[in-house]
Amino acid sequence: MYDFHSISLSPAEMLALNVMTLSLIMLALYRGESQLDSNRPWAMLSLLAIFGISGRILLEPLPNIQPVTMLVLLAGIYFGGWRALALAGTIAWVSNVLVLGHGPWTFFQALGWGAVGLSGAGLSGFLLDGNRIRVTRLAYVSAASAFLFDWIVSSSILLETGTSMIVPYLINGLAFDLYHAAGNVAFVAWMAVPLSDMILRHSADPAREAVSEVVAN
Repeated sequence: MYDFHSISLSPAEMLALNVMTLSLIMLALYRGESQLDSNRPWAMLSLLAIFGISGRILLEPLPNIQPVTMLVLLAGIYFGGWRALALAGTIAWVSNVLVLGHGPWTFFQALGWGAVGLSGAGLSGFLLDGNRIRVTRLAYVSAASAFLFDWIVSSSILLETGTSMIVPYLINGLAFDLYHAAGNVAFVAWMAVPLSDMILRHSADPAREAVSEVVAN
C-alpha cells in the first residue's frame, strides 16, 4: 500500500499548497453563499469567520500576513461595528485555541481587529460608492488598518513591562507592520470585490446601517 502521507514538502511547497487550499475555500464559500437566503447577516458572518480562521491557520508561516484585517474591515463597512467586533473576537479566539496558541494576546487581537471593524463602519461613506466598494480607497485604509491593529496588539507588552518599552518595541516591529500592510493590499486586490458582492447580498442598506450604528454609540 502506498503511503502518500509520508511525502515531505519544502516550506515554499507547503505555502503554495496552503494558498491553493485557501483559494479552494474561497471558491466554496462564494458558491455556497448563493444558496443562503438574502438579508441574513449572521449566516454571512459565519462564512466570513470560517474563511478568516482558515486564512490565519493556512497562512501562519507568512510573517503577519493573513486576510482577517480585510474581512473585519469589510464587515464593519457593510454590517456595522458591533457585528464586525463579534467577527473579530470569534476569529481570534477560535484560531488561537485550535492551532495558533491562546493567551492574553488573544484579547488584544480581538480588540485590534474590533477597532478595525469600527473604523470600517465609521468610514463606510468614504469607502462605498452607493453600495459598491471603492477598491483603491479600501486598499489605502486596509494598509493603515495594519498599523492600527499591530500597535493595539503591541500594547499587550504593558502586561509585563513599563511604558518606556513601547516605542522601541514598535520600532523593532516596523518590518512586520509593513508586511501586514502589504498583505492587506494584496488581499484587497485579490478578494475585495467578490467578498463585497457576497456581503452586499446580505445587507439591505449597508452604508446607512453602519454609519447610524457608529453615530448612535
